[in-house]
Amino acid sequence: MIKDSIGKTGHARLSALVTTVVTGVALAVSASPAVAQRIGDLLGSAKKVAQAASVTDEQMVSYFSQMSDEMDRQNRIAPPTNPYAVRLTKLTAGLPSYDGLDLDFKAYLVSDVNAFAIGDGTVRVYAGLMDKFTDDEVRCVIGHEIGHVKLQHGQKRLRRALQQDAALSVAGSASSGARRITSSELGGLIQNVLSAQHSQAAETASDDYALNFMAAKGYAQQACPAAMDKLAALGGGGGIGLLKTHPDPAQRAKRMRARMKS
Repeated sequence: MIKDSIGKTGHARLSALVTTVVTGVALAVSASPAVAQRIGDLLGSAKKVAQAASVTDEQMVSYFSQMSDEMDRQNRIAPPTNPYAVRLTKLTAGLPSYDGLDLDFKAYLVSDVNAFAIGDGTVRVYAGLMDKFTDDEVRCVIGHEIGHVKLQHGQKRLRRALQQDAALSVAGSASSGARRITSSELGGLIQNVLSAQHSQAAETASDDYALNFMAAKGYAQQACPAAMDKLAALGGGGGIGLLKTHPDPAQRAKRMRARMKS
């Protein structure tokens, strides 16, 4: 289960902020319309932050599921008998879940060298990646992407997006739970959560997670730096999704090898 990283102290501070702004609006009733508008904007911003902070685990999973559905709508999914789907099923055998996360694997019939995982357990692997990588190299990429989920990297991005966008900061009603997000809103979320580059610290942590994943499942750890070597060699070509969203693979390969020896 995804954990809310805001905590009681954060909620208390957000509540205090909203209370302070409400008081300010009350004092400004007789002020000029421009001042009242600025205070009203501040109140709206405070409410957005408070609403985003109050999104529950279940609502977060619902938002991720909507993003997954949109990505599946945009990309051609390999049917069960397709060679890519058959291969993905074989190389993920015995992996219905990992580290408490139930996993849903599908292959995209897309030539990009890419893969992603998100907080509802969705894992998508592109045909272009499978064309270039061995089974264990694909597994390492999967482990790295699961690492982003379990280390809360995507969840933190989603929460920031909810804080920044008034339309997305509405968590839902008691009767409906997390509301449905429009296609146009989902496009922005996907760009902010799935398609943007993680920090160097996040990538390093996910690389370490991938190495531990490989060891825990009995897969060949050396496939991880080997995969980075391939990415480095592919760097001059176009359509390399993993190079757009991840840092220099040559340096990552060097660091992985050093860590494996330690």
